[in-house]
Amino acid sequence: MEPKGERGGEPQPDSRPRTLPRGQERPSPGEEQGGPVEGKETRLRVVLRVRPLTGTETRRGDQQVVHSLGDGAVHVSAARHDATFGFSAVFDAGASQEAVFEGSGMRQLVELAMDGFSCTVFAFGQTGSGKTYTLMGPLAQSETQPASPALLGLMQRSFTCLLEQSRSRGSDLALSASYLEIYKEQVRDLLSPGPPCALPLRWSKTRGFYVENQLSVEFESMEAIVRLLLQGSQRRRTSAHALNRHSSRSHALLTVHVRSRAASTCPSKQGTLCFVDLAGSERVKETGSSGELSVEANSINRSLLALGHCISLLAKPRGKRTHIPYRDSKLTRLLARSLGGSGITLMVACISPSSRCLSETLSTLHYASRARKVTTRPMANRVSQTENPSELLCPAAGTPLTHPFIHPPLP
Repeated sequence: MEPKGERGGEPQPDSRPRTLPRGQERPSPGEEQGGPVEGKETRLRVVLRVRPLTGTETRRGDQQVVHSLGDGAVHVSAARHDATFGFSAVFDAGASQEAVFEGSGMRQLVELAMDGFSCTVFAFGQTGSGKTYTLMGPLAQSETQPASPALLGLMQRSFTCLLEQSRSRGSDLALSASYLEIYKEQVRDLLSPGPPCALPLRWSKTRGFYVENQLSVEFESMEAIVRLLLQGSQRRRTSAHALNRHSSRSHALLTVHVRSRAASTCPSKQGTLCFVDLAGSERVKETGSSGELSVEANSINRSLLALGHCISLLAKPRGKRTHIPYRDSKLTRLLARSLGGSGITLMVACISPSSRCLSETLSTLHYASRARKVTTRPMANRVSQTENPSELLCPAAGTPLTHPFIHPPLP
């Protein structure tokens, strides 16, 4: 992986024993291979990606303190810190974008979305750890300057898989996409024309949390959905600081809505595939942020803290859980279904191997380890043909909606 155009060194082999500490057990083979079963508790699938040392870190003499042990294990070794963590999969600095797509379970997630499930993949980690690169790769500067196919991220590869599966199944699918960001606790539509404005976040018993007046755009080709991705990403808030020249200052959520047009006597399926690019956790002292950047960083950290708190509570056995404070942030409200409801979720934790980032790396690893204990009860979303679909779509070249996009009702 080569985020931001800087190539790092290759990881050194590690001969330490591959024994995992208490609480870091690997999933059973059945858990990994069987896949989720509708209505039964399913754990979040958590994978780890370790980016290479950047040119700056290498020139500075940073030590590599993270080593992949194989078989889903990673070891952190530094002064006063020696720990091993286990995940569903670990991708080291030499892993290609294709390897991450195939090894993370994304292909299965696409198929589940087509079967009517609400599927979510979110990338988490320190600023500059490779989250956006993993999800999107280096975005094209324009439609006439596409990115190299080998560098395309999980999103573009999932779009390709979705369109291919749609053609091979011969099913009559309606595809649409919405794209929003959460910037300083304001939800903003990245696809609507004109200056970004805050959209209200609502809740109802039948819909759960949903964004009112969010634009959803139909698409039928790879070119159309990539155009939407490029359009929205160019409008997303980014800034430069000491750790990242292109730091995302907002959380971004791109959701692909998949609706099957079934026979009139059969209920149709409504699946979603949501990609969440979380803004990176950061320490103002290390990034050198001040003024507006500092305000943004504090907002980002507060929402990530709220997410971490929800994950910690959800990781407890169901009988021992207290109230889950989803309402503490806009982010946790929008992820409520993915984390503790009826959806299926993949978490991609991204870390730096640099000794300078050790504290944030350990924080991400512990965070990801807790997330592995979270369970959901996947349920496919089925809509009777006698029900009038409540979502209003506009074609790719159309105009903004005048009515809210309504998420599928909770089962």
